[in-house]
Amino acid sequence: MIVAAPYENGMIFQHFGKTAQFKLYTVEQETIAESRVVGTNGKGHGELVGVLKGYGVNVLICGGLGAGAKTALANEGIKVYGGVTGACDDAAAAFLAGTLQYNPDAACKHHGAGEHTCHS
Repeated sequence: MIVAAPYENGMIFQHFGKTAQFKLYTVEQETIAESRVVGTNGKGHGELVGVLKGYGVNVLICGGLGAGAKTALANEGIKVYGGVTGACDDAAAAFLAGTLQYNPDAACKHHGAGEHTCHS
């Protein structure tokens, strides 16, 4: 299984559609066997689902994301755990332990000229 999180300086980047990097965790026998940071090659919003699919991601741990992203991720079979804050490594460990605190209703709503509000 591959678990991903939008990544910035060790933390979960809170706006899925604008993330420049993901941290990927390869899970084998319910432990993290490998982790690495990958770039999005300037892709944004709708294209990020394809980036994740290309890496074989099964699970996305993130902060806020829009309804379109949620639908696209679901259509690709990627399970979303939204509304998560803090360190990526801690969130991945909590996910594997079954203790990840997340909000299934986490959302990101866009408002005018580049402004947005993410609700986790």
